[in-house]
Amino acid sequence: MAVIGAGAAGLATLKALADAGVPAVCFEAGDQVGGLWVYGATGSPAYRTLHLNTSRTRTEFADHPMPVDWPDYPDHARIAGWLTSYADRFGLHAAIRLRHTVDRVVPEPGDRWTVHADGPDGPVRVTVDAVVVANGHNRVPKPPQPEPTGSGTVRQIHSHAYRGPEQLAGRRVLVVGGGNSAMDIAVDASYAAERTLLSLRRGVWVVPKHLLGRPSDTLNGALARRLPWRMRQRISQTLLTATVGAPARHGLPAPAHGFLQDHPTLSDGLLSRLAHGEIEVRPGVAGFDGDRVTFTDGRADTVDLVVWCTGYRVELPFLDPALLADGAEGLPLYRHIFHPDAPGLAFVGLMQSTGAAFPLVEAQAKLVAAHRAGRYALPDRQRQHADIRAELRAATARWGQRRPAMRVDFDTYLAQLRRELTVGARRAQRAGSATRADGGDR
Repeated sequence: MAVIGAGAAGLATLKALADAGVPAVCFEAGDQVGGLWVYGATGSPAYRTLHLNTSRTRTEFADHPMPVDWPDYPDHARIAGWLTSYADRFGLHAAIRLRHTVDRVVPEPGDRWTVHADGPDGPVRVTVDAVVVANGHNRVPKPPQPEPTGSGTVRQIHSHAYRGPEQLAGRRVLVVGGGNSAMDIAVDASYAAERTLLSLRRGVWVVPKHLLGRPSDTLNGALARRLPWRMRQRISQTLLTATVGAPARHGLPAPAHGFLQDHPTLSDGLLSRLAHGEIEVRPGVAGFDGDRVTFTDGRADTVDLVVWCTGYRVELPFLDPALLADGAEGLPLYRHIFHPDAPGLAFVGLMQSTGAAFPLVEAQAKLVAAHRAGRYALPDRQRQHADIRAELRAATARWGQRRPAMRVDFDTYLAQLRRELTVGARRAQRAGSATRADGGDR
């Protein structure tokens, strides 16, 4: 079996396969494991002030908890080291081929696959019975859409190229975006830059990292075990409004969607810097004229640097486009893992969670490993497609057109994967019993 990527998703997959007794080889483009958490690695978007935006206890692997004396929100260096220690502890390094970039994954007769990679000693080709794509989706910067009008002379970078506050020092900085990276960079700029503007095209819910003396995501986790998401939404919004105030109270645009209907934005520093006037809020960018930027409300400001925090495109260039009929972001996958029309092709980590990713990729990996070991069986192809369509309808109703095929509710999805493992094990047992019965009749 082949695994593409040795970040958190790839490492969790290798560990689950090893536990299930399934041999595997992993191709990793970088020169060490850890994926996007390796600061300074080729392709990594990590910046020096990067920390987890989900709490330690809600982010750690069940098989490899983080040290209890760590802070609630560890920095990138701790996380990269912890991922390396995970590979060390479970003996995963021997299966990993570092500095190997996969350029093609080709289906072969008999539901087999050939993986073509370019390594330090030349091209490599491996034919396997299954492939797990675990290469992440935060590597290809997405430009602003629609692109602003006019011609600007101001320097512009994507957050993928941001490494630390020294890039902002003494400048008039415009940060564009409402996600976690945008808030981190805006806060960095508020200390280092001459002036900091934050442009938000739409409103977001900004959640402090602690509420009522606890990491904020642990509160929603406690509710998730008992309540549907609509009720959790009402409770969470009421709690946020009572403790930190509505976004408009801080000069931010009001969100058009309810809480838990988009990826939450966590920041301890943003609201404080807004309150001190060190960050000024602006609406969406309309256009550029030299070093002046015009906003959709007609205001204009002179800036030296624009940091576009506009997210990433999901690209899988090594796969045949025929396998990606709806595009990588709209790829229909059973339980967000299995390609229903390409036996042996699975994905770990191709989703966007309302919470942490690590426990989810760990659970996905266990499902993949059980399938390859024969202990978990998929439903038939028609049932898979029916379930995929039903989940997409529900996701679109909740998240609209913001990547509905990739969206998952952290606690609900984790519980679903655990149930799926049990149900699929029963399917496998029934299939095994039927096969033995047929053999006996012959």
